[in-house]
Amino acid sequence: MTTASTPTPEAVDARVPLRRLVPLAAQHVLAMIAAPVSTVFLVAGSLKMSPGATASLLSTVLLLCGAGALLQSLGVWRIGGRLPFVMLPGGAATALFLQIAQEHGAPTATSAVLLAAALLLAVLPLYARVVRFFPPLVMGVTVLLIGVAMIRVAARLVTGPDGTGEPRAVLLAALTVAATVAAYVFLRGVWRQTSVLIGMAAGTLVAVGTGLGSFGPAAGGGFALPVFLPFGAPRFDLVAALPLLLFSLTTLAEITGQTVLNSETVGRTPAPGRDVPRVARADALVSLAGGLFGTSLMVTSAENIGIGRLTGVRSRFVTAGAGVLLVVLGLATPVSRALAGIPEAVVGGSALVVYAVIAVMGVEMLRRADLSGTGAGSLTAALALTAGLLPLLSPDLYAGFPALARTILGSGVVAGTLTAVLLGALLGRSDRETVTPEAPGHAG
Repeated sequence: MTTASTPTPEAVDARVPLRRLVPLAAQHVLAMIAAPVSTVFLVAGSLKMSPGATASLLSTVLLLCGAGALLQSLGVWRIGGRLPFVMLPGGAATALFLQIAQEHGAPTATSAVLLAAALLLAVLPLYARVVRFFPPLVMGVTVLLIGVAMIRVAARLVTGPDGTGEPRAVLLAALTVAATVAAYVFLRGVWRQTSVLIGMAAGTLVAVGTGLGSFGPAAGGGFALPVFLPFGAPRFDLVAALPLLLFSLTTLAEITGQTVLNSETVGRTPAPGRDVPRVARADALVSLAGGLFGTSLMVTSAENIGIGRLTGVRSRFVTAGAGVLLVVLGLATPVSRALAGIPEAVVGGSALVVYAVIAVMGVEMLRRADLSGTGAGSLTAALALTAGLLPLLSPDLYAGFPALARTILGSGVVAGTLTAVLLGALLGRSDRETVTPEAPGHAG
């Protein structure tokens, strides 16, 4: 095991003694646990799921996160990068899943996940050709629009479907945001990375202590397996699935950045042509399983890379250990049933923080593109953002158009991404760099 500041190529394959492996793996779980918890509550709140169904979905997501971490860390044949990765439900992908579910129904959203995962597998032989259409400019536009759209969805958890919130719900959400910010400002290390989870816990305590909300865990206990097709049989609709299909292609650029960054962190010479398809295959296969069990796309994340740098331990067996812990948490339903009782306004407040961060990540990606006033990048970004924001600012703009046009133009993410890709190709001056996201972060 290597703990030096400059890792050797052997560090990633180093075995870690069990007495050190368990606490190191637990650190990785603490650093990433807020993402699956907040994502599940956002889905459950938006789709009005019962506490029992929410607990079941959370157990499923934790189980899939664990399976994904094991697959990416250990690798099987040409599936999995054999790098210290964890896997999460993609925040941006969840936003698109919810958009499809609310507009076309949850069975259609389930089919969109299956189609998007299958598309990702299908395009991997053409990886080098596809990824060049998604430089930082396009990725930045896509992620920024997803963040903005998702902030609107998260706000509805606080205000209710009609957009008119009760003052106590708005106050509870605001206190949750304040607690999250305080945890981020005053805590350090792995505890700072759990600030969203700490904010949710603080918001729940405030709700119970002040009467602003109630805490009601779901009934039941023991162990449980994921529920197959919890939303019913998939209803396939290629047009409705278009937002997730496009997004699955954009993830190739993000996967490339994550893989290069992680390789450099552990001291391995980056080999995108070899490793990126392996990482993407694991993402796609776990996402296929996720679609069958009620989740959106699952994505490999750089959320844990900062932990590796902090501890000096680059071994992939540590994240494999984190995968085992996540599987245990997923099967232990008392944990998920207790978490399912968190008040909806608290979930909404936490979700506002999470998706505001995603929007800022989009801005960071745009900063890596050439947006000088004299170049075509500035015009491309401006028109793409206009196309993407119009459906959000004027929801009835395309009401008189045919159904196909409404689906494409009425989705801000699809309209903005397509505009960025087409203008970038047409003008021929888009920045062709591959996105290299900074840890921690997981837009996809």
